[in-house]
This record gives sequence, C-alpha cells and structure tokens, in this order.
Amino acid sequence: MRYKIPESTLVLVYTPDLDVLLIERADHPEHWQSVTGSKDTLDEPLARTARRELMEETGIDADLYGGVVDWHVRNDFEIYKTWSGRYPPGTTHNTEHVFGLMVPHRVPVKLAPREHLRAVWLPWREAAAKVFSWTNRAAIEALPGHATINPGNCA
Repeated sequence: MRYKIPESTLVLVYTPDLDVLLIERADHPEHWQSVTGSKDTLDEPLARTARRELMEETGIDADLYGGVVDWHVRNDFEIYKTWSGRYPPGTTHNTEHVFGLMVPHRVPVKLAPREHLRAVWLPWREAAAKVFSWTNRAAIEALPGHATINPGNCA
C-alpha cells in the first residue's frame, strides 16, 4: 500500500456570480466538498497538485480558465479517523493549501466515479452550509473577498 502524503490542496471552483462547484464523496454519500487531493510526491509543486486533482476529479482543465490561484491560505487539521489508515502510521494531521479557479459559468463536470457520485453548483452561502469540512466552509465563506481580489483568472 502506498501511503498518502499529509499535504494537500483544496480547489474552490466558482463563477463570477459566486456559484460554487461541490462534489459528493463516493465513500461517504451526502458528504459534499470542493476538489481536494494530496501531493503525489514530496517535491510536487502545490499548484500542480491542485491542477492535477481538479482534472482527475472533475475533468476541468484549469489552464483553459487562466489557471488556479493560490489564496495563500494554509489549514492544519486532524485527519478524520475514517481516513487515518491512508497515511503513514502515526500521522495525525494534514496541511491543506487553498486554491481558487474562476470559470465563466457553470461548466460541465466529468466525475471520477470511484471518488464522487454527484456534482452540484450552488450559490456560495448554500455551498458553505452544505460542505462537511470546516476548512472547506471557511474557504467558501472567504470567496467574496478572493473573487474581488483575483477577478482576472477567468478567460
């Protein structure tokens, strides 16, 4: 078994109207989230991790929309016991780095069926209320400020 590296990205995909893309976990139905995923190697750049996970989980090519934007937000959190076996023994915390991607409208999504069951676009306040992770909720709640600061990544 190959263990996950406890450093990951969260990619918030949103429209200019602040509609947010959420995906439902296949391993935990009714658990909604933004795109997330761990680094493949210790030296993998975080922006590459974000782009790769976005493509793998949704089929969205970030480069078509100006690329992911690093929000320079870092969250350290305790790994849920349900998922602790995926990490090296003794690993209790993960460091998550938040990225955003503005798309021009609600773009089509092609889910990775082993990972996610459904996708939904919601207004940002509804999306914040629906996600299960506090770090995801905080990122969505911060979206209006980041969308204002980083409006230029929408092609």
